[in-house]
Amino acid sequence: MAKGSSISGFPEWLPSERVVEQRVIDTLRHIFELNGFIGIETRAVEQGSSLLKKGETSKEIYLLSRLQDVGNEQDTPVEDRLGLHFDLTVPLSRYVVEHSGQLAFPFKRWQIQKVWRGERPQEGRFREFVQADIDVVGNGDLPEHYEVDLPLVMVSALEELRSFGLPKATVHANNRKLSEGFYRGLGLTDIEGVLREIDKLDKIGADEVKKLLISECGANDDQADACLELADLTAANGTDLTERFNALCELHHVDENPEAYALAKQGLDTLANIIDQAARIRPGSVVADLKIARGLDYYTGSVYETFLDGAQSLGSICSGGRYDNLASQGSKKYPGVGLSIGLSRLVSYMLHTAHAEATRVSPAVVMVAVWNENDRAISDDIARRLRERGIPTDVAPTAAKLGKQIKYADKLGIPYVWFPADAMEVQAAPDGTPADQATHNEVKNIVTGDQQPADPDTWEPDVAIAAQSVTVQA
Repeated sequence: MAKGSSISGFPEWLPSERVVEQRVIDTLRHIFELNGFIGIETRAVEQGSSLLKKGETSKEIYLLSRLQDVGNEQDTPVEDRLGLHFDLTVPLSRYVVEHSGQLAFPFKRWQIQKVWRGERPQEGRFREFVQADIDVVGNGDLPEHYEVDLPLVMVSALEELRSFGLPKATVHANNRKLSEGFYRGLGLTDIEGVLREIDKLDKIGADEVKKLLISECGANDDQADACLELADLTAANGTDLTERFNALCELHHVDENPEAYALAKQGLDTLANIIDQAARIRPGSVVADLKIARGLDYYTGSVYETFLDGAQSLGSICSGGRYDNLASQGSKKYPGVGLSIGLSRLVSYMLHTAHAEATRVSPAVVMVAVWNENDRAISDDIARRLRERGIPTDVAPTAAKLGKQIKYADKLGIPYVWFPADAMEVQAAPDGTPADQATHNEVKNIVTGDQQPADPDTWEPDVAIAAQSVTVQA
């Protein structure tokens, strides 16, 4: 990443790094559209009232102030001020409500866009970053099968990125109804608080989370231990999940509270179905992990976190879940389920850990040389004819010595240099008739050194050489 006078948490990729990012975006978009998702882009700002009270992220929101208003922000309530969106789900909910009359439901959308979050910058975590989201939003109801479909689409997308140096990805799933029912069965009442503290397990460890459950959520020692036991439960199939969960409920007498246990059982059945259906389609891609909580308050059902094999320090690179109450219009609700990839985090990992690099920086396949500035029009005409045939082409910036022009092309990774017919040579045709410039054009592959006559109206580059792709260092 470019250094210089950088601002912490706001990455700027060099041109070669940007090529890697763009290839990742292109790959994700292809997979999303292959699965029927429709692309949208929403505005960068939302009302404070929409951004607040969505979990701990609320304290990380960047609010906007015009320069002439600095110092007088208190005159406007926070709820009425504008803030940069911290994710793409809150803007989507507003977008769906505003445009519900023009959308077909269930509405399947993909969105790749920048978001802003005022958290502490660290490895793989930025204040300005790109997210890649897919969501399905229903009108009134939403079939449960989407809670299976979406994690599998994301696994498919991440599998496509293996060639960029990304390790195998596994989705860890839980269900908030399961967790909430269990906590209520223990006698706990601050359910959102417990979920937020459990969400910190991977960051601060079980001992610290236990202290927070007792001091912040009103749990006693036994209740805190039971919460941690639930969080420690994992399973690769629905049968094991059901057996282990029921045993835990009996141990802590959760099953003696019918209302709480019924809620937990509802979440359990959904989660078991997700695990079994995913295993049938793509074995090992989705596992039950009951410590997954998600810190955002709007999730109501299934929740997901995705981890890369051997990259535990990176944390979750793709997360999301089911939300039933985020978008509403009067009595009408628009339930949804979605997943979000931290794209900037992935690109940072690919660049600095997997050592992904672009095969070339410039999208141009050919650079047309310029013999002298008086004849630049000849080079421009050749470039135009190549571009009209869909061949990305650049023209040398100056009529420098030929070796310098070739060096310039090589630095940009442009594989071919085109040598136009020399104007004086064309005019000196022996019989005095106009010579065909095409017979005097030559193109050089500066990778192999091969040089051949070429006609700008018929010449084609080698497909493999022309591809602007990404490679991973061994």
